[in-house]
Amino acid sequence: MADVNIEVRENGPLRVTGPITITDKDGNGYSIPEGQWVSMCRCGFSANKPFCDAAHREKGFEADAVAF
Repeated sequence: MADVNIEVRENGPLRVTGPITITDKDGNGYSIPEGQWVSMCRCGFSANKPFCDAAHREKGFEADAVAF
C-alpha cells in the first residue's frame, strides 16, 4: 500500500496523492485511489471548494511552498 503524500505547490494548491478518502459535512465520502491525486484549494478563491479550480492564477495568489 502506497503512502499518502501532500505536496505544497508554489503559489498554488495542495496536491494530495492517494489512497485517501475526503469526507464532507454530511458524511459523504469521495475516494482518491492509490497513485491518483487531487488538488485542494489553499487560496480561498475556488468556486469548487475544497478542490482547486485554478482561480489562484487569476487572483494572483502567492504563497511559499516551503514546509516548516
